[in-house]
Amino acid sequence: MRSAECGVVNYTSSPHFAIRDFVELSKPRIVGLVLVTAAAGFYLAAPRGVDVMLLVHLLVGTALVAAGTNALNQVLECDTDRLMRRTARRPLPTGRVSLAAANVFAWTAGVTGVAYLAAFLNLTTAVIAAATLLSYVFVYTPLKRITSLNTLVGCVPGALPILGGWTAAGRPLGIEAWVLFWILFLWQLPHFLALAWLYREDYARAGLRMLSVGDADGRSTFRHAALYAMVLLPVSLTPTVVGISGPWYFFGAVLLSSWLLRVGIRAARERSNAVARRLFLTSVWYLPVLLGLMVANKVA
Repeated sequence: MRSAECGVVNYTSSPHFAIRDFVELSKPRIVGLVLVTAAAGFYLAAPRGVDVMLLVHLLVGTALVAAGTNALNQVLECDTDRLMRRTARRPLPTGRVSLAAANVFAWTAGVTGVAYLAAFLNLTTAVIAAATLLSYVFVYTPLKRITSLNTLVGCVPGALPILGGWTAAGRPLGIEAWVLFWILFLWQLPHFLALAWLYREDYARAGLRMLSVGDADGRSTFRHAALYAMVLLPVSLTPTVVGISGPWYFFGAVLLSSWLLRVGIRAARERSNAVARRLFLTSVWYLPVLLGLMVANKVA
């Protein structure tokens, strides 16, 4: 069935799908990843036992902000989403949700989340959440139409939630918190560069300026992915150096980051969809395993 025009509701759609459509608009899998990183930051910052109520407040507020951010992103990209195969069936391009309703949902979730964090946690955590929303929606999203540097810029809001988790526990933004930020920042680059290669035709069709668009042989895309994986290796070891995690984490990080680098180097040599998919999947499990090791071997 042909996609509806953006902003025009397809009234032939069943109303029973309304709730599911708004859930889809929030991108629950991305929200889940954001919550994992925020919770990890909170636990690593907690000096002693975890305050369960503070953690619950963090997760509720962060989930609302993340849902609002994802929905606003789709509002701004409705026209390009219609042109890409992997996004054409989303609620806005198909007309299952109107732009007006999506806007109301997104801003309500985002503003409520920021206010919730300010009320139940602290102002610093709320400011970090607001900065995440604003930078993702109003800086990264429009840059995708202008420059391939958008991926670098987009890694900033992608890495901010772990800082929010850290400050939610009452800790200041010291070197330990910024070490976590840079691990998240660098991890995203091979992850999204591999994804951009796999969907380069979609991005080209939509007129988005990803590094993979126009990179016919993948040389630049995969070289950058391998380079960032190389930088990530030593950075991923610094939690032990600054006293966040112990020696078991250190050795585990050596193995994990070396494996990611190995896959990245292979992708730079072979430059195919198969190795791009392998790099993407490796990066998918890399982060939760690395954070799990960090949490398990936390220095009290």
